[in-house]
Amino acid sequence: MASMSKTAGMYKSFLDLLNLRKDAPPNPAGNEARLRAGNRKNFQEHSRAAHDPGSVSPIRPGAGNTQISVVVPTYNRPDLLERCLRALAAQVFDATRFEIIVVDDGPHQATRDVAEKWINQLKVTGPRVIYIPSEGPHGPAAARNRGWQSASGAVIAFTDDDTIPYRDWLANGLAAFDGNVQAAWGRIVMPFSGTPTDYERDAKGLETAEFVTANCFCLKHVLEELGGFDERFQLAWREDADLYFRLLQADIAIAHVPQAVVEHPIRPARWGVSLSQQKKVQFDALLFKKHRDLYRKKIRARARWDYYAIVIFLLMMVVAPLAGNSWLGLAAGLGWLALTGRFCLQRLRGTILTPSHVMEMMVTSVLIPPLAVFWRLVGVIRFRVGFA
Repeated sequence: MASMSKTAGMYKSFLDLLNLRKDAPPNPAGNEARLRAGNRKNFQEHSRAAHDPGSVSPIRPGAGNTQISVVVPTYNRPDLLERCLRALAAQVFDATRFEIIVVDDGPHQATRDVAEKWINQLKVTGPRVIYIPSEGPHGPAAARNRGWQSASGAVIAFTDDDTIPYRDWLANGLAAFDGNVQAAWGRIVMPFSGTPTDYERDAKGLETAEFVTANCFCLKHVLEELGGFDERFQLAWREDADLYFRLLQADIAIAHVPQAVVEHPIRPARWGVSLSQQKKVQFDALLFKKHRDLYRKKIRARARWDYYAIVIFLLMMVVAPLAGNSWLGLAAGLGWLALTGRFCLQRLRGTILTPSHVMEMMVTSVLIPPLAVFWRLVGVIRFRVGFA
C-alpha cells in the first residue's frame, strides 16, 4: 500500500507540473532561473517514479483527448506542405490523440487550400488539422510561437513543411517522455547519393545537428515558462539553437531519440545560393550575445579570422596603390590571392568538380568573405554586441 501511495503521489506531482499556468505573463523575468530551481527537485521525484514498475504514463491529454500537437510553420510552399501533411496523416498513432497545426507565415491562398483540403479529409477520422494565418510578426520563430500557443496537447512536436516524418515518428517521440524528460530531439535523414556540391554537403550537415526544429519535442508548460522562441531571430537560422541553449541553461532534461525520424530531402538550389545565405550570419551575433560560452562550445570555437584577413588584404590591395605604395599593394594582393584560393580549395575538396560547380566556387569564394564580414557587422550594430 505504501508503494502504491508513493507511486500515486509521484504521478500527481507530474500532472501538477503539466498544468499550464494561464495567469503567468508570456515571458516573466527570472523564468529560467525559477524553472531551473524547480526542475532539480522535480527531476529527482520523476526519476524515482519512472523506475517504479507501478508508475503509469505521465503524459496527460490536453483539451479533449489531445496528447500531442504537431506545429508546422510554412511559407508559400503548398506542394511541400501537401507532402508533409500526407505523412503526418499516416502516423501509426491514435488519430484522436494528436492534432496538426499549420501556421501560414504569409498567408497565401494556395497554402490555405492545402490546409482546408486536409481539414475536410480528416474531419471524421482525425487527426484534427488547424489552419492559422499569421499576419505578423513574420519568421519561423514567430510562426512556431503562434502554433504552440494555440495547441491543445501537453507535448508540442515541431517539424517543417519540407520534411517527411516516418510513420512511427510521433509514437517514438512521445515515448521519450517518461516523467523525467521534458524535451527531446529526433534523427534527421537527408537521402543523397553520389558526389555532392558544396551546398548539398553543407545541407547534409543537418543530420548531425542537435535539437533542430525540423524534429524536436517539448512540453508545452516548459515553452510557456521560457517564453517560446525568440522572435528576434527573423530568418530560419539559430532560433532552434537559442531555444536549445535556454533549455540547457534551465537544467531541462533533454533526450535524444534516434528512433523518431523525419526525412528531410535536400531541395534544389540556384547557382550562387551561398551568397544569399550570408545574410543569416547577423543572427549569429544575437546568439553569441545571449549564450557566449555555449556558442563557442557548440557552434564555432573561434572567430572567422580568415574572412577578416581576406577583407583586410583586399582593402590594402586597393588603398595602398592610391596612397603611392604599390609594393604594399602588391604584397596585399598576393596575400588576398593566397587566402582566397585556400578558401576555394577547402570548399571544393570532396565535392563534384563539374565546370559549373568549380566556377561557382571560384566566384562565390571571392564574394563570401566581404559579404560575411558585412553581415557580421550588421549583427554587431543591430544587437549591440562585440562579435567576430
